[in-house]
Amino acid sequence: MDTLQVEWDKATAEHGAQALIINIALSGFFFYIYNEFAFAFTANVGAVTSSVLNTAKRVIIIVVSSIVFVEPMERNTVIGSAIAIGGTFAYSLASKVKPAAKKKKA
Repeated sequence: MDTLQVEWDKATAEHGAQALIINIALSGFFFYIYNEFAFAFTANVGAVTSSVLNTAKRVIIIVVSSIVFVEPMERNTVIGSAIAIGGTFAYSLASKVKPAAKKKKA
């Protein structure tokens, strides 16, 4: 618990208590709004689609960040990103295929 107080004191000394409290409150508010949108989106498209798109979003963020900040991607990052992109692509193809008609029992 001492560490929290020390860090709080450092942050308030550098930025001021009011700015810090406003930042914390806004972070909480925007996280709440993000969750509201995520639940609404999941309700409209389904849990599996939402999960697949969330994975794709994370990969896109990793790749774009690597490009923007000119950071080389390690081998494992490239392999993981390729697997995630391939899985998202396979899911999109599979979700477009219409299920076969069920045979009626005689």
